[in-house]
Order: sequence, then structure tokens, then C-alpha cells
Amino acid sequence: MYQERVVLCGASAYEQKYYLNQDFEKLPVPIQEELKIMCVLFTEDVGGVLTLVFDEEGNLLLETAADEGDLLFDEIGSELKIRRLRKEKAELLLALEMYYRIFFLGEVYDTNVENR
Repeated sequence: MYQERVVLCGASAYEQKYYLNQDFEKLPVPIQEELKIMCVLFTEDVGGVLTLVFDEEGNLLLETAADEGDLLFDEIGSELKIRRLRKEKAELLLALEMYYRIFFLGEVYDTNVENR
């Protein structure tokens, strides 16, 4: 179904806007709200633009960008904050990857676990 990278959501400190891809409007509202809070707080803290993107294999990437002349963008702080988000939001990010792989890429997961 999807061959290229797909944007889940993003926020921009420059435009003070948040974007959620319409393809993901069926995500539960609390998940949508958590994504919005996460993205907006990130850009408020370090500046620039944060985009959550699924790659071709269904991995969720957190990408940052900044205008070339933006002296206030904290590149080191953004990398540290992404690491912290990956750690603190690991369960959410994994669930989003699974959601994408099942509903968008059509992968099938075996829910039978033999070694319990």
C-alpha cells in the first residue's frame, strides 16, 4: 500500500503549528493528543521542526530540522531530547509502529506465544 516514507505528524516552532496526517485520524483521541503535546513541547523547548515519519519498513523516525539562519535552534538539545522521548515514550512509539505495519503495510502478526 505505502512504498515511501509517510509523515505521521509534526510541529513547527516557526509557524507555531501542529500537523496530523489525515490518514491517522482513526487513532484514538488520547493518542492523537499525546502526539500533539509531545511534538509541540519539543519545538517549544528546542525550536525548529519535529516530524514523526514512518520509513519503508514501518520504523518510526523522529526527525528534526531548522532554518539555516536559526541561531536559537539547539541541535545538541534536540538530539538529547529525542533520546529521552524514545526512552520515555517507547511503548507509545512501538505501538504506533505496530499499528502502521498492520493497517498500512498489511503485515500479519501472530498473537500466539508458545513460551509463556
